[in-house]
Amino acid sequence: MDGSAGGTGQGGAPRVRMPSGAGLSRRSVVTMLGVGLAAWLSGWAEGTVSASPRPGGPGIAAGPGRDGSAIAAPPTPVARTQVVPPPPGKPIALTIDDGYAPQVVAGYVEFARRTGVHLTFGPNGTYASAWAPQAGVLRPLIDAGQVQIMNHTFSHRWLTQIPAGRIREELERNEQWIAATFATTSRPYWRPPFGAHNAAVDAVARDVGFTRPVMWTGSYGDSTVVTPQFLLDQARRYLTAGRIVLGHANHPTVLGLFDQISSIIRDRGLQPVTLDEFFGTRRR
Repeated sequence: MDGSAGGTGQGGAPRVRMPSGAGLSRRSVVTMLGVGLAAWLSGWAEGTVSASPRPGGPGIAAGPGRDGSAIAAPPTPVARTQVVPPPPGKPIALTIDDGYAPQVVAGYVEFARRTGVHLTFGPNGTYASAWAPQAGVLRPLIDAGQVQIMNHTFSHRWLTQIPAGRIREELERNEQWIAATFATTSRPYWRPPFGAHNAAVDAVARDVGFTRPVMWTGSYGDSTVVTPQFLLDQARRYLTAGRIVLGHANHPTVLGLFDQISSIIRDRGLQPVTLDEFFGTRRR
C-alpha cells in the first residue's frame, strides 16, 4: 500500500530526529546500522523514497465518500519494492490501512487477538464507525505493544494537491481521533495516502510531529477487489524478512486467508513486529 523527515546529514546519511519525549533504545542504534537502507525506505532520509505513478499497482484505493459515492483517485503510485537488509532475526512489519469495511476491520482485530500477531494499523478517522466497535479490543493490545497505530490522515486526501493548512488539519484531526478512540499517539509515524508526498508535505507533517513517513516494500495488492489466489500469490512473494508489507481493511477477500498467511509466516520463520519494534522506537 501505501516516507520523513528527520532529514539527511552530509553525504546523504540518515539523521534521526524524534519528537520530544520519544526515544531510541540502545538496541535500535545497532539495528539502524544493520538496516540503513530499510531506514531510508521508512522515511528516515528525507526524499529518498518516492512513489511513481503506475495505474493498477498496489496503492491505496480511494474508497467511498461520506455519502457512499465513489471518490475518484489520481493514478495510484506505488513504492519501490526492492528487498532491503533485514534487522537482526527475521522481522516483518505488517501494516494495514484505511478500514472502510467494518467486517474486515473486525476480522483483522480478531486475527490479532486470536493469534498474537503484531500489526500496525493506519486507519482513517472518516471511517470511525468501522473502528469504534473494535476500540475495546484494540486498546489492551496497544497497551501491550502488540498493536500500533500510525497516522494515515483523517479523510485519505491526495496531500500534494491540497494546501498546507489542509495537510496539517488532516494529520492533526486524525491524531485527535486516534487519541480519543485508542488512547494512544500515532506520532511520529505516518503514511501519506496513495504514497503521495514531497518536501513541502513532509515539512508540514514534520512541523506537527510526524517525522517519519512510512512507505512499503511489499503489498497484498488489495486496494481493490482481488481474488484469493492473487492475494496469496502476493503474500508468498512479499512475506519475507525485513519488509514493510501493506494490506487494506477494505475488502473481504483476506478474511478467508488469515490461516494461510499465518502458515507462510510460520514456515518461513518470520517474526511479525510493529513499526516501533522494527525500528527500535518506543511510544511516548
